[in-house]
Amino acid sequence: MPRERKCVSQAAVVAVMDGRVCLITSSSGKRWLVPKGNLQKGRDLRQTAAQEAWEEAGLVGRVTNRPLGRYQFIKLGCLHEVVVFRMQVRNAKRDWPERRQRRRRWLRPHKAAERIAHTPLKAIVLGASRGRTTAA
Repeated sequence: MPRERKCVSQAAVVAVMDGRVCLITSSSGKRWLVPKGNLQKGRDLRQTAAQEAWEEAGLVGRVTNRPLGRYQFIKLGCLHEVVVFRMQVRNAKRDWPERRQRRRRWLRPHKAAERIAHTPLKAIVLGASRGRTTAA
């Protein structure tokens, strides 16, 4: 079996407001996940995470300095590494760039984790609600 090569660095946020976590649908609309995207030129991981939260979910807030954790997945033969931050949401806008492509839902952390298919991300979401980090 060929070995996967690391191709993509990504950043994500677990966005929290009033004790709830924001999930969005994937671009296909079939899965629930947190806002995430590829590392953007000229931005660090935190800035990328904040930008993805805005574009994919219409969220504005403070992204923590320290990551909550990281996870990996393989897509199209490439290893994707995702660094996940916590965002304390100040404002959830009614209109945002990907509003027509995605749904946004606010859920209690344990309910959010139940909807997420990727096990390492579930643990990070539950940890974020308790203010804990996983192995980063």
